[in-house]
Amino acid sequence: MSAASTETSAPLPAATSRVFFQPPAGVGCAGTGPMPRDDPVQRKQGKVTVKYDRKELRKRLILEEWIIEQLSDLYDCEEEEMPEVEIDIDDLLEVNSEDERAVKLQESLIDCYKPTEVFVRELLRRIRGMMKLSAPTKKGL
Repeated sequence: MSAASTETSAPLPAATSRVFFQPPAGVGCAGTGPMPRDDPVQRKQGKVTVKYDRKELRKRLILEEWIIEQLSDLYDCEEEEMPEVEIDIDDLLEVNSEDERAVKLQESLIDCYKPTEVFVRELLRRIRGMMKLSAPTKKGL
């Protein structure tokens, strides 16, 4: 026990004896200082920006959550137990007429034993005015 107490009570080195490592000029990590301007990788990383329409993404997320909730009710099961039903909102938005959209939705729900007309009608109402989500755009390349 006395050996442990002598180790912890040993004097700390003075502040002047600290060692600092400094990399050679032009070498460093992100945020440690400026990099030379002739490094093409650094310039590219700084100019790449991905821009999403957050409002449209939020609307899409709310719609997809609503769809999952409705499908759970239609199939009387939780999401994990639900049969594979693919409803692609972008595909529906590409179709010109409401009738064609309704047919496409009914085809996706062919295995459902409950009536789906109310769900289809409400989904078509909710996607009215939505925009198709395109791939994110890259600025500055």
